[in-house]
Amino acid sequence: MSRSTSSRRSLNRALSVLALTALTAGAVTACGDHDSASQRSTSPSTTSSASPGTGQAVAAAGLHMIDNGGHRLAFHVTPGHGSVIVLDSGGGEDSSYWNGLVPRLHAATGATVITYDRAGLGKSDVVPGPWSVESAVSDLETGLRQLGVTKNVTLVSHSQAGEVATYFARNNPQVLSGAVLVDANLPPLFTDEEIARLVALSEPQVSAAKKAPDKPQNRQLISTAASFVATNKAFHKVTWPNAVPATVIVSEKTPFDGSPEDAQRWRDAAASFVQDGPNRTLVTAKGSSHDVPKGRPELVLKEIERMVATQH
Repeated sequence: MSRSTSSRRSLNRALSVLALTALTAGAVTACGDHDSASQRSTSPSTTSSASPGTGQAVAAAGLHMIDNGGHRLAFHVTPGHGSVIVLDSGGGEDSSYWNGLVPRLHAATGATVITYDRAGLGKSDVVPGPWSVESAVSDLETGLRQLGVTKNVTLVSHSQAGEVATYFARNNPQVLSGAVLVDANLPPLFTDEEIARLVALSEPQVSAAKKAPDKPQNRQLISTAASFVATNKAFHKVTWPNAVPATVIVSEKTPFDGSPEDAQRWRDAAASFVQDGPNRTLVTAKGSSHDVPKGRPELVLKEIERMVATQH
């Protein structure tokens, strides 16, 4: 691999924090997980079926197109029993990102597993204008409500989806039994200084995207950049509810593999988040890039299973 190719991949991983590029450019081959490679520390369908033990009727298997305020969102349901696991992918990625984990999670836990496409991705409609975390949260809330999911949810969120998860948890603590935040955006990272650094880093890519604005990934980049400063200044002040347990998986290489200072800030933000409340656990994915669900699927599977098991 050439040095220039390596640099581009490092930059793509960094920009994925902003949801400005897809993670596929920095994807690594899935490999088996071993305990020695991780480190833990603790601080629309009309048909539905009953999910035993949950007291809620969860929608039937398959694709469900959910309407929220005039735009439609694609939710995919693999029915099970007991818990409900909702998988939310990072910036620029749709629900297919989780295709390799869905059957394994279902087999391991017996839970209902739900994935979905955020607006403008996959089969979901485009919502014009700057990206809005409030709109994204509303989409998830509406989708789960229409699917009959009202409680006992383990929310699994990667990268930018950490912002959606934080607001969702704040607004709906009674719905969540726990969360697994996979190298996710977390409030402590987004100081004024770090926001300015990230904006400067993304400027060339945003300018390039504007030359081909109809491409889905470019569209996501442009819309995210338009609201990035205001969105993340507000996000920095949001607190995770103490009633919702959370496991934070942080990659060793972080999205900032080429910037030691930003990489340390990413790790420090994860540690700070865990220390700031009860029932939170920090897991380091040794050797992993930001693309933890692809590079360390066994670790992600294990931590989701652990979270689901502890909620029974």
